[in-house]
Amino acid sequence: MRSLILRRPLKQLLAAVALTTSTALALSACAAPSTPSGSAPASAGAKTEITLSMQNPDVKTADPATWAIVQAFEAANPDVTVTVSGEAVAEHLQKLSIAAQSDTLPDIFWVYKANAEEMLQAGKLLDLKPVLDELGITSELPTSTVENFTSDGKIYGVPYQELLTGLWVNKKILTDNGLQMPTTFDDLVNVAKTLHAKGITTISNGANQSAFSVWSFLVWLDRFGYEDKLSGLLDGSISYNNADFQRMYEHIAQLRDAGAFSSNVSTQTYQQAVSQFTNGKAAMLDAGVWASSAIQESKVAPNIGFWQGAQFSDGVGNQNIIMDVASAPLVVSAKSGADPTKLAAIKKFLAFYYGEKGQQILVDNGQPPVTNYQATVDETTQSVLKVALEAASAEGVSSPKSQPDLLVSTQVANAMYDSIYGVIQNQLEPKAALDLVQKALDENR
Repeated sequence: MRSLILRRPLKQLLAAVALTTSTALALSACAAPSTPSGSAPASAGAKTEITLSMQNPDVKTADPATWAIVQAFEAANPDVTVTVSGEAVAEHLQKLSIAAQSDTLPDIFWVYKANAEEMLQAGKLLDLKPVLDELGITSELPTSTVENFTSDGKIYGVPYQELLTGLWVNKKILTDNGLQMPTTFDDLVNVAKTLHAKGITTISNGANQSAFSVWSFLVWLDRFGYEDKLSGLLDGSISYNNADFQRMYEHIAQLRDAGAFSSNVSTQTYQQAVSQFTNGKAAMLDAGVWASSAIQESKVAPNIGFWQGAQFSDGVGNQNIIMDVASAPLVVSAKSGADPTKLAAIKKFLAFYYGEKGQQILVDNGQPPVTNYQATVDETTQSVLKVALEAASAEGVSSPKSQPDLLVSTQVANAMYDSIYGVIQNQLEPKAALDLVQKALDENR
């Protein structure tokens, strides 16, 4: 059984440097019990509890990488207990909003970038820069990640996981039907028409209770100039209902009319969409690296490819891109940071999560490392993850700075999801879909 050492450079996944000596020293120091200055010594056998609040109602099942890191951390740090909780994204963000107002935020929690920046301005989040510098973590994060989670000189978050998204492809379905891997949008439409005529779903999506699951279409926004338009969209000088985005949404409608999507896309959940793909009933799955473990364990694993998505002749800017960015961050509440005992425990957790052991646990659970850690990926047992990492490091491919929905408020992000699924389900015409997002932008300005 062969293993592949994958190295991820600052901007790509497949290159890394070993952790620096300062990081190793910081990790070993954090592993040893210590008494924070200004706090009373902990009694023998006493445990410090820290809370971790996530965007999944069942973290153990839905996010095995995070769950495994927590279990390994507690085993290595018996003086700390991590209490994990979670809710679906919308409920989770609403709960955090209420908690911020009552100053009862969890110690560590997942949150959208836009929400995190609002909390930082309100004084609710800890500036992590001194902590990350002390632990030697800052230098191990990609420069783009640090910049993405920095505001007014303060680092307010650390990457929860890598957001590498695209379309998983069952290449056998394509070849069995005389088709090749598509490159352009026209290629994709041709694939959809051919497969639809034979009763085969091209792209598996699930809108029910998972309206956020439109990752491959968020990349389309970047292929139509989203990054260059963003500041104008936010200040009102550019309308979301513009000619470039109009063409993009019309392409979604073309794909829908070509029969690309399942007839039950409106009632199907994301998990059911994954099952549809892993059971060989769809040619493609709209998802990201987090789906690699489920695909690896399925019968379709030997036939898997990972596609960055369609390129457009009428697009705007660079088309050879793949979404390979830091996901929404983990942040620490300012109140917790002011408690010396809790802060010491939080430091231990961050040192573990972003150290060698935590990063390898991510990889072992189908996730790329989020630091410059040199990861070992088994070519046999992790062949699915390997193809996604190779797609991200392909020659000439680049990535946007962040995923479009992570750069706006929750209300606007939800409107984006609804607008895309609205067209996919033939509930909205492109112009109405664009107006839906523009209304959310106007209301949030």
